[in-house]
Amino acid sequence: MLNKIFSLLSSLFLVLLTMVIIHSCANMASPTGGAYDVTPPVVKRSTPEFNALQSTPSRIEIEFDENIKIKTPSEKVLITPPQQSLPVIRSVGKKAIVELSDELLPNTTYTIDFTDAIVDNNEENPLENFVFSFSTGDQLDTLSVSGKVITAQELEPVTGIYVGIHSNFDDTVFTNVPFERISRTDSRGNFTIRGLAPGRYKVYALADLNRDYKYDSPQEAVAFLDSIIIPSTMPAVRQDTLFVDSLTVDTIMTIHYTRFLPDDLLLRSFLSDFQRQYLQKHERPAQHRINLYFAAPTTEPSFTLLQPEVTDSNWYVAERSAGNDTLMLWITDSLIYQQDSIKMKIDYMLTDTLNKNYITTDTLSFNIRRSARDRQDEKKEKKEKEDDENDEIPIQFLGIKTNVQSSFELFNPVRIEFDQPVVAFDSSYVKLSLEVDSLLEPVPFMFEADTLNPRKFTLRPRWEPGGKYMMSVDSATLFNHYGLWNNKYEQRFTVKPLDQYGNLEITISGIPVGKSAFVELMDKTDKPFRKNAVKGNVVRFQDLLPGEIYARIVIDENEDGKWNTGNYEEKRQPEEVFYYPGLLVIRAYSDHVEDWDIHATPVEKQKPLEITKNKPEEKKRRNPNQEREREQQSRQSSPFSGSGSGTGGGRSGGGTPRIQPN
Repeated sequence: MLNKIFSLLSSLFLVLLTMVIIHSCANMASPTGGAYDVTPPVVKRSTPEFNALQSTPSRIEIEFDENIKIKTPSEKVLITPPQQSLPVIRSVGKKAIVELSDELLPNTTYTIDFTDAIVDNNEENPLENFVFSFSTGDQLDTLSVSGKVITAQELEPVTGIYVGIHSNFDDTVFTNVPFERISRTDSRGNFTIRGLAPGRYKVYALADLNRDYKYDSPQEAVAFLDSIIIPSTMPAVRQDTLFVDSLTVDTIMTIHYTRFLPDDLLLRSFLSDFQRQYLQKHERPAQHRINLYFAAPTTEPSFTLLQPEVTDSNWYVAERSAGNDTLMLWITDSLIYQQDSIKMKIDYMLTDTLNKNYITTDTLSFNIRRSARDRQDEKKEKKEKEDDENDEIPIQFLGIKTNVQSSFELFNPVRIEFDQPVVAFDSSYVKLSLEVDSLLEPVPFMFEADTLNPRKFTLRPRWEPGGKYMMSVDSATLFNHYGLWNNKYEQRFTVKPLDQYGNLEITISGIPVGKSAFVELMDKTDKPFRKNAVKGNVVRFQDLLPGEIYARIVIDENEDGKWNTGNYEEKRQPEEVFYYPGLLVIRAYSDHVEDWDIHATPVEKQKPLEITKNKPEEKKRRNPNQEREREQQSRQSSPFSGSGSGTGGGRSGGGTPRIQPN
């Protein structure tokens, strides 16, 4: 009997022990810590108060309901009117502290735009569009204007460029006087200039390199509006939607607010075509070549050889870039290139401290410096040649490069380039033949020598689609200036047939009457690869390779066939550019016809996102109901909310939500 009782108690103990162990294992996980925090910090109080009048603080403190951080304040926080001395902006616990160094202007509204710099300490939820304002006078200016800045040529949103206003319309104000009020664009190129008084203004954008808030360097990107703006307000209505969850709509609310105008300003930024000119570098990388590098496109320099002296200019062959910013002189006179040291007088364009260009004269030395090791190697080479006089020496040939491949594009010309300039080269040196019934028949072609590079030549035949060709150059027919001749060149290739290409025709509307224009086709990297002029509001492209392409049109004001930048001194805007707001898919052996109204889509929304380099940043997702609840609380507590009515010449009222103390 006792044994049974003991056995029963043992079994019961084992069961209880197992249950305890299982219960303990099930509760070994760490506490979850509650729901994920998605709420940004909330303002509790500030010193001075929001929108305080007759206030001249040198230190501003804003207290929140939780510990905060201020991310990259030097980039994100903007104080206007602009400060010449950098303010100290920092966070201490729950407080944001701003210490101003400049003396405050009388009767002026000051705004501190924190954008999204203030975040909570743990989850870094940003407090977006947070603005603090006060006035040193007896009234607060509350008007604002907004818009977007894009690059003039690529229509890319411009991030971090200053946008400012002037009420003085003199042409020299922008170049000599700091902005009266400023803003800075966000990642989408958007800006809002706040705290404006009623009046008339001109608006500018400036990539301010030296932070003096005025356009005093042609290296600064700039934009300006030709028109004068007048800030105003109007009552407006929008619909807000409350959600039960991310998919289910709970309530649609009608919200009355004040709209600040204009709110659709568009500025197109550009770099002036002015560039400082100077000689950047000169060198003699090889015995028979000297190079000159200039900092910017310039007029072609003139030069005279001083050492050794020459009586004519037949001692070199010049190769230059399109803007003359790179000049390469191939020395063809052996008496000159065998000299270790060459001296040359050169006259070239130089920019002075007042940004004026003048011709200056300089004397340059070009030396070939041989180290002791180089001299030893030369002696060793010479001795080896003498020892191997009877041995066969490999022949070094003149190098020839072409763009010819076994399968050749129908729209391509033949391009030929030599390693060094040749003494003579024309169409008689090249044989181009088409295979017809197993026989090669000569093909006529246009022959072009490059006007800038004496080593480059172009052949332009009329290709037979699908034709089989051969191009050849006989050996030892071409010589360079240094005694090398060519080896035999022969290349067979087939031109692609028509059924591997598509054609494109675009009918364009919206081009200003009497203006010329051209269309560029772009690849997936936004790089143009074909260009044709618009004729009779129609542009045609033939023999396009299948694939996905994009297009843009340039209004060619001066009819030079290229896009031209603007110039503020001449009050000249850059030439207008419009992007086709979509993708063009070219298919083989097909004709594609498109209609394009260049004004149907706003300019700032035309460029397809796929080829936009400055893509907008993705914002952190939050609960939509919490976002709307916070916005409603903000409107109810904000002294800026309302219909826009009030006294002070339109200085009260506003529609931009601002977080204010509870």
